[in-house]
Amino acid sequence: MLGIAEEEIHRLWDDLSDLNVSNTAEAADWLTARLVELGPFDNATWAGAIRMDRNDLDDELRGWRVAASGALKPLALQSDAGHLAGVMKAWDRREIDPSFLLPLRDVGTFRAYSLRRGLSAEWFETPFYERHYRAFGVYDLVLIAFPLNEDCEVHYGFYSGVPIADETIALLSYALRGIKWFHRHLMLGHGLLAASSPLTPTEQKVLELLLTDAAEKRVADQMGLAESTTHQHVVAIYRKFGVRSRAALISLWLNRPG
Repeated sequence: MLGIAEEEIHRLWDDLSDLNVSNTAEAADWLTARLVELGPFDNATWAGAIRMDRNDLDDELRGWRVAASGALKPLALQSDAGHLAGVMKAWDRREIDPSFLLPLRDVGTFRAYSLRRGLSAEWFETPFYERHYRAFGVYDLVLIAFPLNEDCEVHYGFYSGVPIADETIALLSYALRGIKWFHRHLMLGHGLLAASSPLTPTEQKVLELLLTDAAEKRVADQMGLAESTTHQHVVAIYRKFGVRSRAALISLWLNRPG
């Protein structure tokens, strides 16, 4: 039993439910900032993964792509020379590293895994680990995956310069297992769940404002765009989500199916 720690997670859930999560990136930062306090973590990331082509038998990654991501400390991890950028470039080039295959174990199920528990001791002597992890002070990385449907998952990563206890991984898993509604919002906000294609950064910002009571003119003013340009973005968002009105768009969020 998690005991006192379990009550701490319940308070986190309550606080998260009180946030305005229409700005999903800020809400994700708030959540990961709270979660890193549960262990010896230096940083945290999240990534939205979508399966683009499940029929490509030559693709060792089974068609999965990282379509959106964020980091609690972006300057440390997302610079051109940083950890996250380097790993994602290798992933996109299909330079298959054993660490890339870890997320594919038991894909489609809720799961927690880590580099130290899932990879051989020899891997930690490879140039890939040296370049992308040890160079940034990362001893271990714990990832927790939440499937939202068979072609969309969200993964949260927690970086540490020291060993991570099994109890800490269990606590993180408990915290993230209980908020499927938030994972859906995070993926919806980036057009990765119900949309036919990912949203552009501008469309993401317009979407945040559409989920309030702001009229299109006010959205245009806040975005610094012409009303005609804003309307084009609104139409594109509706098309990607397969709806014809703001009411239908908001209903998609509020119903939270699945």
